[in-house]
Amino acid sequence: SAIFQKCFGALFLIVKMQRNFLRKLNNTLSKNEKAEASNLLAKLISMKYKGKSNIREYIMETSNLASKLKALKLELGEDLLLQLVLISFLAYFGKFKVSYNT
Repeated sequence: SAIFQKCFGALFLIVKMQRNFLRKLNNTLSKNEKAEASNLLAKLISMKYKGKSNIREYIMETSNLASKLKALKLELGEDLLLQLVLISFLAYFGKFKVSYNT
């Protein structure tokens, strides 16, 4: 009976240690996911089309970033994503707009 109590006590201690470890691991993963989402969002917002690559590739890159954010439970609507892409084109294509309107 005493051996059983010692084994049960040791087992209880091991389970308690595992719970604490898993809780800390979960907190760490949550912080890493938030940091990753923040970095992805900052990259998406700061992207500018520079005319060096194919427009389709550029749009696919923005869509890829949006998919990664969605996987991290930060979903951007299609309208917002479209607006971000169009805004990023302004710096490069704005010259054509000014020339066309004159």
